[in-house]
Amino acid sequence: MTTTSPRGVNVRHLTVDTVNPSLLNVQYAVRGELAIKAEAYRDKLKEDNHGLPFDRVISSNIGNPQQLGLDQPPITFTRQVAALMEYPALAELAPHAFPEDVRARAKELQSEIGSIGAYSHSMGVPFIRKNIAKFIAERDGYSSDPNHIFMTGGASVGVSLLLNILIAAPHSGILIPIPQYPLYTATLAQHNGSAIPYHLDEPSNWSTSVHEIEEGIQDALKNGITPRGLVIINPGNPTGALLDEKTQEDVVHLCEKHSLVLLADEVYQDNLHTPDTHPFVSFKKIVRRMNSPIPLVSFHSISKGVSGECGRRGGYFETCNFSDELLALIYKMVSVGLCPPLSGQIGMDCMIRPPKAGEASYELWKKETDTIHEALRQRTKLMSQRLNSLDGAACVDSPGALYLYPQIFLPDKAIEAAKLAGKEPDVFYALSLLDETGICVVPGSGFGQKEGQWHYRLTCLCPGVEDYVSKLENFHKGFMAKYA
Repeated sequence: MTTTSPRGVNVRHLTVDTVNPSLLNVQYAVRGELAIKAEAYRDKLKEDNHGLPFDRVISSNIGNPQQLGLDQPPITFTRQVAALMEYPALAELAPHAFPEDVRARAKELQSEIGSIGAYSHSMGVPFIRKNIAKFIAERDGYSSDPNHIFMTGGASVGVSLLLNILIAAPHSGILIPIPQYPLYTATLAQHNGSAIPYHLDEPSNWSTSVHEIEEGIQDALKNGITPRGLVIINPGNPTGALLDEKTQEDVVHLCEKHSLVLLADEVYQDNLHTPDTHPFVSFKKIVRRMNSPIPLVSFHSISKGVSGECGRRGGYFETCNFSDELLALIYKMVSVGLCPPLSGQIGMDCMIRPPKAGEASYELWKKETDTIHEALRQRTKLMSQRLNSLDGAACVDSPGALYLYPQIFLPDKAIEAAKLAGKEPDVFYALSLLDETGICVVPGSGFGQKEGQWHYRLTCLCPGVEDYVSKLENFHKGFMAKYA
């Protein structure tokens, strides 16, 4: 298509047919059709006499703690340090507003960073990377090299970078769990790589089966795809499942056997509902304990846990068993982006270096974090119990993360109605839920599921859990009765 300019020149339009064709294959269900419609409803609710059967939209489609969890406010210590970093003069203008340890932390960071309006080192502030290395060493009992740590604008930036590096050719493939976080399939599509699925075992609480991974590898090889890396999300998203150490060791053995890079997405490591019986163990600890030579990349973020600072875009990845040449290549790639956001780097420092017992901010920090953990634990348990009690639904209780991933057993009439509407059955269910209640969830078809099964993911962050779950229950009962 062309348009003639006032100067008589035919100007060709930029269209979707003339852009990078790989971008047309990118799908990201978390902010897809349901989320777009939810935003339209949110705007409509601002109108007088809007005519909708609900008074607010609940964005249960995304783990956004500070938007949804009214009892997950920002951690005071983090925000106070951030305030002094943004405007250092506050320490003098309002000296009594900031505890001594907050002022000391801000002063320490200011001496290392200077103005947060300036660029930092492309890998992140060296001082903060040293602190991250100390955090990892104390967590795992094995040393960590700050020169192997790259800070990023959220963990997703690091994931995209590593996948881009591993996709050496169109036949390069990455093993991803099904159900998976759609970031992985979207990024693989963008970089023209192949997703190699392996199914998690729902009847066994969404456990990871090394046998399933092995089958995925063999199927890929038969189809001319070369497996390059293995993604493990631990705790899982959307399932919340937590790997045991025996399974982790088996995964490392498998990576050794097939020369795979292990990509450990561990951003929910602090979201544990029963840490005494289901503790988190990092893959870094397993790899070091086994003295394994496999290349490992571990991702972490300030967006989850008790921090919940999604909008600050702070994260890091640590490399293990990477050559100096590869590290130099990664450094070159991150340098293209100049540096990660300074506000995110400061948030990371506050997350991995919280107040210590005896310091001025400790008691408040302890109270805030304990409250967040307990609220999420109680909500997750209550919601899984109530969803499990419904006819036509089954929900695995999650030991970690922020979500539940219930399976729904839809009547034939509902499946037929979905086909007539041109929708997947779980999308049809989710759209109906949004239309009737204002609750926005993510259909399981956006995460991947076995053929003939239907799920949806919803967050356990929403306040007013009794009312929230009651709406889910009443909708489900009405939907099932309508299509019985």
